[in-house]
Amino acid sequence: MESRNVTQHISQQFNDELETLREQVMAMGGLVEKQLTDAIETLVDMDDARAQKIIQQDTLVNALEVKIDEECTKVLAKRQPAAGDLRLIIAIIKTVTDLERIGDEAEKIARMTLEIFQQEPLIPLHKKHLKDIKNLGKHVIEMVRNSLDAFARMDVDAAMQVAKQEQDVDEQYAALSRQLITYMMEDPRSISSILDVTWVARALERVGDHANNIAEYTIYLVKGKDVRHTSFEKMEQVARGGQ
Repeated sequence: MESRNVTQHISQQFNDELETLREQVMAMGGLVEKQLTDAIETLVDMDDARAQKIIQQDTLVNALEVKIDEECTKVLAKRQPAAGDLRLIIAIIKTVTDLERIGDEAEKIARMTLEIFQQEPLIPLHKKHLKDIKNLGKHVIEMVRNSLDAFARMDVDAAMQVAKQEQDVDEQYAALSRQLITYMMEDPRSISSILDVTWVARALERVGDHANNIAEYTIYLVKGKDVRHTSFEKMEQVARGGQ
């Protein structure tokens, strides 16, 4: 397992500023992970009151993104960091953007739950579909958690594991989409509610993409190589120290 610590500086204040930024990212990640977990549970339980709460709490995630971005800008202006420190701040800025978008997907799931709940007549969702959504949600939540853990420990090996998980999530999403389309064809009455479930599945697949982005930022932070829009094999090559 490859990991490293934040560079230590002569200025303790600079050390503290960098550590504070890292802590804020992890706090935002924890909030987003909870939002996502609650959103999935809300859909399964069809809890409209809880869905409303999730939608309202999205402003907290947005506020954290703005706050961390502002703190990063201050550090850039005051410290003019270079090398690893500059990569760290860039990675933080990009990570909080993806975390905010994960929060948006959680809000979207909550809104879909309200739409399903308010349909007249309310068509009960097939238990298997809810189980499949829950399983997909479990996997993407794990991806988010693992990507944040890799970022916190600057662990390239852990980041690569997240990239592998994304491939599994994509396959699971494709299989679920085919099942939902088949179900709508067999029972046209279910089209409205199943379309909403399809959008939920799509939102979860997007969460997996954002988690993978965070893992890529970890590789960039540690290795100094931008692995976005590259193949998994290329990512492995960079992670192992190649060009």
